[in-house]
Amino acid sequence: MHKILTCTKPPRYRRASYFSTLLQDTHDIGGAEESSSSNLSPATTSLVEKNENVTILTENVGEGTHRRMNLFTAINSALDVALYTDDSAIVLGEDVAFGGVFRCTMGLAERYGSHRVFSTPLTEQGIAGFAIGYAAQGGTAVAEIQFADYIFPALDQIVNEAAKMRYRSGNQWNCGGLTIRAPCGAVGHGGHYHSQSPESYFTNTPGLVVVTPRSPTRAKGLLLASIRRPDPVIFFEPKVLYRSAVDDDVPVGDYEIEIGKADIVRSGDDVTLVGWGAQVRVLEKAAELAANNLDGISCEVIDLQTLLPWDVDTVANSVCKTGKLIVSHEAPLTSGFAAEVASTVQEKCFLHLEAPIQRLCGADTPFPLVFEKYYLPDMHKVFSAIKNAVEYSR
Repeated sequence: MHKILTCTKPPRYRRASYFSTLLQDTHDIGGAEESSSSNLSPATTSLVEKNENVTILTENVGEGTHRRMNLFTAINSALDVALYTDDSAIVLGEDVAFGGVFRCTMGLAERYGSHRVFSTPLTEQGIAGFAIGYAAQGGTAVAEIQFADYIFPALDQIVNEAAKMRYRSGNQWNCGGLTIRAPCGAVGHGGHYHSQSPESYFTNTPGLVVVTPRSPTRAKGLLLASIRRPDPVIFFEPKVLYRSAVDDDVPVGDYEIEIGKADIVRSGDDVTLVGWGAQVRVLEKAAELAANNLDGISCEVIDLQTLLPWDVDTVANSVCKTGKLIVSHEAPLTSGFAAEVASTVQEKCFLHLEAPIQRLCGADTPFPLVFEKYYLPDMHKVFSAIKNAVEYSR
């Protein structure tokens, strides 16, 4: 039986003028730096000796320090900060005590104890229900659904309980301390049940916040902002990026990135490209292809970052400038979130449009295995859509 923490937590966050610990990877995992354990405290050194691949904390590093991290080590760093700064925070989910299948929770149980970081039975509705109840009592619960494809058994708990609790009680109680993490998206070999992108199921649910990052730096800041936001958040992590996405300058300390604000990744004047998560990298490549092959056509690439609520103004302002919009995501075309973006832009920017809005999305089929490369909207499909938009407007 796990010890349940009391949730009085005054003050909620234990913030210092600097975050005096540094996340360092003791093993070169997907681009994270190596470091020596010779100068670590005895407790930390023993943790390093237990597992070479664990992301660990060292001491006496001032605010402003940056490190090279891949996406899963950045997620680990965010969880570490959340647990360190909030005594009521817990992390739960299948296999999280030993690090999880993607190693995002490595070392956290050893550092914070099995009463704060613990594995659960294989029951998604149970994970969600436990986390909702804990958050409803004032605690901070970060639950992991091992694959986003298996979040559906928890749909009733998330949609009918977590999302509606504040509204149905007239704001007498809520579960705003709830964050549910879920690895999502194609990975090259996942097939039907380990490749889906179910974000649009949740963007149709008032009361939830839906977030997905594109990079390690964004992942850490957005996850910390999600955990501390007083609303239940579904945080989708593109699992293909866990090791392939590497940033050289991820802040080690405590920082947040604003929820509900899109990021202009690449400025341009001719076509607006909108995406989120791993698809942003595809859009960047397509934009570069267009610049090199379409007489210097410049595309503005926008990462929504937050899908609910999404940043309408940033996208609308861009489309009013370029006159053309392409929205792309991995999820199937029909009823995908691209339809919401396209409809809103049509309403707000109709007189500025120079070409039909295009959606480049996954096919309306179950996610295939051997045909994955045909299913996904790759950079060549996006480039073709850019070319069509430019030719239409001439």
